[in-house]
Parts: sequence; structure tokens; C-alpha cells
Amino acid sequence: MGLLSNTVSLCPFDVVGDFPAAATSPTERAAWIGEQLQQFAFRSIEHSGEEQALGWVTLDDFQCSEFAGNTDWWRDEYVCFSLRRDQRRLPAALVRAELARAQQRFLAENPTFQRVPKERNEELKEQVRARLLTRVLPTPAVYDVLWHLPSGRLFLCHLAASTLDVATDLFQKTFTGLRLVLVHPLARARQILSADLTHALAAADQAPADASVVEQIERNRWLGWEFLRWLMYQTTQGSSLYAVQRPGPAAGGTAFRAWLDDRLLLAGAVQSGVQKVTVVGPQDNFDEVCSALRQDKQIIEATLHFERGEQAWRLTLKAELFQFGSFRCPAVRLERDGAVENEQLGLFYERLHVLAEGLQLFDSLLLTFLQQRLGPAWPQLCQRVEAWLHPADSVD
Repeated sequence: MGLLSNTVSLCPFDVVGDFPAAATSPTERAAWIGEQLQQFAFRSIEHSGEEQALGWVTLDDFQCSEFAGNTDWWRDEYVCFSLRRDQRRLPAALVRAELARAQQRFLAENPTFQRVPKERNEELKEQVRARLLTRVLPTPAVYDVLWHLPSGRLFLCHLAASTLDVATDLFQKTFTGLRLVLVHPLARARQILSADLTHALAAADQAPADASVVEQIERNRWLGWEFLRWLMYQTTQGSSLYAVQRPGPAAGGTAFRAWLDDRLLLAGAVQSGVQKVTVVGPQDNFDEVCSALRQDKQIIEATLHFERGEQAWRLTLKAELFQFGSFRCPAVRLERDGAVENEQLGLFYERLHVLAEGLQLFDSLLLTFLQQRLGPAWPQLCQRVEAWLHPADSVD
């Protein structure tokens, strides 16, 4: 699911650091970025015996790794390219079978040995792997990258931790002086809050002032948990109607609807470890979810829906990191009139438009929650939520 698909997964980062002193103007910056991308561009291993290849390719063609003299990756305020990783995977059963044959040949040629010596066995393993690798075609995987230069916000279109680690490492090797910092829930809250609530958020921050990003995430899991619990309550007991409060394609004050449905994942600690509960399907009263919440579980993942007018968005929110999985936007179709190149470019900008609006709606919803969570009426709202979760206790 790439950037130009109607459904995409997004992991947001902030690009921090400084560009080189010689790359201050947009033209100089573009030249430097192009040079760095070319230096770390993808190089094929199809005709070699190497096991893995990693590098950058263009967004529209994963077989093209030419950035020098090619400015297709520079689109107004955006830099867009893709990470390509090719890997050869050898079936373990095949390796074992070939190694057994190699061991038998060695013993036949060396009858004085009862078994293959350890060092020689390691050599045989390497020889078998090297021989088999030349006979296996590498499998490509491509992950799109969208970098908005004015804001420093970068999106990687994948959520697997191993891929995120590979991408961040290669980015920092490619662009010396720059690094990627994950936009976790507390960081996102800081960025969208008005000045009058920043002190309240700082007071709610459960991590020490000098905490690392990892520690900030671990200590402030409450933010994602409480956000999804609040939204579930709003979905069933409150109002699903909200107003746009953040800048973006939709005009400020525009009404939109937001709610939870379809799939929720809950988790809680038990003696044997962590117990997870998945609730799937359209929800009426969230009875199963409420039952899990009463057992001290937390909603760690849920499907969110947005509607504005006739347009609809859907995404799976990972509460711990605020990653957006299976982010489905209003369909954008390629018109068949005009030059193909212009159509592709038009499709790109239309995709960015609906993605940006979906993120704008999410941030507006999150801001509504934060205004309530950090405001004076939050204790009373918590009481109503608890009474809803434990109706028998409230009657008593």
C-alpha cells in the first residue's frame, strides 16, 4: 500500500537538525538532497550473489534510482522518494539438504574422519549458502517516503518496527546532520495545543524532563489510552459531531463526524504476561469492550471513521505511537485526458490533498479531546464515563 494507493499506512516523523551551510536557498537545498539521494541510491544485486540490497528509488518507478539531473522527486514543497530493499531468502529445508550432501561428500573424500570438523562444517555452510544465493532471485519491497520541507514532517508508508529502523538509519546516513524523531502522542499533543494549555499538558507529562523519546512514549501511554476511551464514550453516549480546529484543506469551523467502530484491540497485564482481546464487527453498545475495560484492560488499537459532507476516511490508530494503519481516504481517480505525466502529477497532488484533510480531521478531534482532558470539567466527565462502565455500581 504505497502513497498513491487509496489505502496507505503512515508513520510520522519530524526531521530535526541542520542542512549544510552551503544549502540554504531552495535551489541549493534541492541540489544537495539530489546528490545525497544519488549517493545512497539503490544498486541491484540481481546478477550477484549478495543477500541484500538497500537504497533509494524514485516514487513513481521502483526500478529507477537516478536522482542526478532528475527533479521528479522534488514537487513544490515536498521531497518524495521510496526505500527499496531486495532480499534473497533461502528455504531452511533446502539449505539443510544441500549441507547434508556437502558433508557426505567431505566424509567420502576423507574416510579417516567420523564426522565433519566444526571449522570445516562452517566453511561448508558458507559455500552452500553462497552457491544457493546465486540461484535465487531477490524479492523487492518498496516503502514510500513523503517529506514536507517547510514543516519538517516526514511520513514513511510502513509500520513494521524493523522497516522503520532500517529507514531511519539509512536516512541519517544519507542526509548528514539530519535525523528522524518519531512523532509520538505527547509530541503531537504539544504541537497542536494552544499556549494556554501547554502548562497543563506539561503537568500531566509523566516522564522526567530529560527523558528519551522511548521513555516519553512508555511513561505517557495514558494519552492514547484515554483518547480512545473518550472517543468510545463519545461514540455511544455523547456527540459524534465536531468542528475543524486545525489548519489544512478544510475551512476552520467546518463540521465533521468522528466515531469508533469495526475493530478494537484491548490489552491488559495478567500474571502470565499480557492478555489481548480483539472485538471485531459493527458495535452497538460496545458491551464486549466495556467488559474488557472493567477488567483493567486498555484500548490500544481501534478503527476510526471520519465523515465530512459526502467524503469519508477510515484508519486504524495505534494508540501507543499514534501511527495510522490502513488509512483509507476518499478515492482519487486518474483522468485519462492530457499527457500521462501531468495526470500522474495531478494524482499525486490530489492524494496529498485528501491525506492532508484526513490528518487535519484527526488533529482537530485530538485537540477537542485535549481541551476537555486538560480542562476543569475533566473530573466530572470521568465520573460519567465510570458510571457508564459500571452501571450497577452507580445504581447502588
